[in-house]
Amino acid sequence: MRGIVYTGGDAVVTDKLEIADPGPKEVKVKIVAAGVCHSDLSVLNGTIPWKEPSVLGHEGAGIVEAVGSAVSSVKPGDHVVVATLASCGMCRACNTGHPTLCIKTLGNVSTPFTYDGEPASNFAAASVFAEYTIISEVQAVKISKDVPFTSASLIGCGVLTGIGSVLNRASVNPGETAAVFGVGGIGLNVIQALRVQAASRIIAVDTMAQKEELARQFGATHFVDASKADAVQEIRKIVPHNPSSMAGALGPGGVTWSFECVGHPAVLRSAVDCLDWGGNAIAIGVPPRGAEVSIDINNLAYVDRGLLGCRYGSSRPHHDIPLMVEMYLDGKIMLDELVTETRPLEGFREIIEDMEAGKLARGVLTL
Repeated sequence: MRGIVYTGGDAVVTDKLEIADPGPKEVKVKIVAAGVCHSDLSVLNGTIPWKEPSVLGHEGAGIVEAVGSAVSSVKPGDHVVVATLASCGMCRACNTGHPTLCIKTLGNVSTPFTYDGEPASNFAAASVFAEYTIISEVQAVKISKDVPFTSASLIGCGVLTGIGSVLNRASVNPGETAAVFGVGGIGLNVIQALRVQAASRIIAVDTMAQKEELARQFGATHFVDASKADAVQEIRKIVPHNPSSMAGALGPGGVTWSFECVGHPAVLRSAVDCLDWGGNAIAIGVPPRGAEVSIDINNLAYVDRGLLGCRYGSSRPHHDIPLMVEMYLDGKIMLDELVTETRPLEGFREIIEDMEAGKLARGVLTL
């Protein structure tokens, strides 16, 4: 079987993989398409420490190949999106609709693969950079066969994370204002969710000016080139202080919501500094472990500003993935437009290079 294996400092395309049969509550999926996400690159550069050897990839879609004896929600032939959230379904978090808070979703590495005859672990409970993978039943979310696999694959991480951060974590109301730091696969989905929610001003911020066209295509009303200007100052010019209210103290003016999609402490600080009174910043990007951000506490406490973390769009995959498929089929969100490059497994390095050059919304591997 072919796949991409992390070997402890590199990733190799190999045909020396084998995969186990699914257990009673497991599903074997034939992967058809897999998005390349920055989290995969974070394993390669050490930002996310991970066991090796392991099969990479966590944003995928495919066809159910086989199911375990106790599986009842999907059957062979079904089209599915692979959710990375291997929640237990039994704990308080799961049963109150918060599976991203399920403790069982962390540290649940298994070894369904062998690489060159030796055990190989999965990544993010998914491992979709392979012709086949094994996942828990709860991770297999059935979708309409009308959705192209290349587009469907992106729902499993980038779409779910970006749109979910707006719909689930932020609960943006019509007319509110927002700034989105980072116009990549996550940021574009934040932007289009803000458009769906009828935000009045959607300010995209990036250091690559060429991303403005994509940002506006997905719904941005303004673009700030952070390589040439101070992003916070520019945002406050776009959404100035209301002169009819108290002026001067604690930085009035700015946006109701900001979304940090980069994973950099300095960018997160800017996401907080650009908030109006009562505004909230949502931290989505994942920096190296131990990264810290310094915040003036008075600028939070006195005027009800907030800084919130958001894991995986605070999503409920079996609710949110079908919802996003419905929104796509109804023309409310764009998925096909996110796919700006497709390559076979052997094109993994080219997609990485184009990602780092800012040429892509999302690159997709086809198997």
